[in-house]
Amino acid sequence: MSPEVTALFDKATSTVTYIITDPQTRHAAVIDGVADYDPVSGTLSHTSAAKVVDFVQSQNLIVDWVLDTHAHADHLTATPWLRKELGGKSGIGEHIADIQSYWRNVFDMPYVAADGTPYDHLFSDGDTFRIGNLEARVIHTPGHTAADVTYVIGDAAFVGDTLFMPDYGTARTDFPGGDAHTLYASIRKILALPDETRVFVGHDYLPDTRKDYRWESTVKEQRESNKHVHEGVSEDDFVKLREERNSKLGTPRLLYPSLQVNIRGGELPEPAENGAVYMKTPVKQAS
Repeated sequence: MSPEVTALFDKATSTVTYIITDPQTRHAAVIDGVADYDPVSGTLSHTSAAKVVDFVQSQNLIVDWVLDTHAHADHLTATPWLRKELGGKSGIGEHIADIQSYWRNVFDMPYVAADGTPYDHLFSDGDTFRIGNLEARVIHTPGHTAADVTYVIGDAAFVGDTLFMPDYGTARTDFPGGDAHTLYASIRKILALPDETRVFVGHDYLPDTRKDYRWESTVKEQRESNKHVHEGVSEDDFVKLREERNSKLGTPRLLYPSLQVNIRGGELPEPAENGAVYMKTPVKQAS
């Protein structure tokens, strides 16, 4: 079946949130919701996520799932806020536990349980679930991080940060748990899907070659023209290119607040003794 796909683009983080609807039952899922956080003022709001709620309510949809493709390092997930507003179960790949285990030590957050809490469901590679009459399948696609998954729903694949649009390429692999060889193997899994499969990416950074943001392609387009990993690019060539690009990338603006929140499924860090909530920034002393 072919789901209805509605994309909402958050320009501040270049993130695409998707609402996937079964046209027969009007049941739906939300993938990669965005919470709005200003690290300078410390203000957290949900203007972007409220647009999801407005659309769902205007279409009288029934939300079965609120999903994340991975623990994002460039924006705070809105999953718990969306669940509160819309219902449904939260879900992410089971290897979120690995991400929690690493980053809770970095941020000295011993209260973070490295078991996938608080997500309602942790998906393993090959798991299936339903959105109304639509069957969805989970593919573990690590490489950007250890925990990334792709959701294949009918004729559509939601790949998170594993692939970008063909004229932009692929995701960075220099975060802890990332690996260019692993990403190459994950991308080959996606490119083995049928040619006509619609591919929906997690971000678009608007390369100089075009004027409009885009987030949808097909497996065939990716296989033929992705600038990093089109057909004929060897694993060694891809790894060399990817690692060279990694070395030129800066730290994402919201890396530290995003991970402190996202390893808790979107919940803020526990309050300090004075009742206030703080985000931590590890200090790296220059030599």
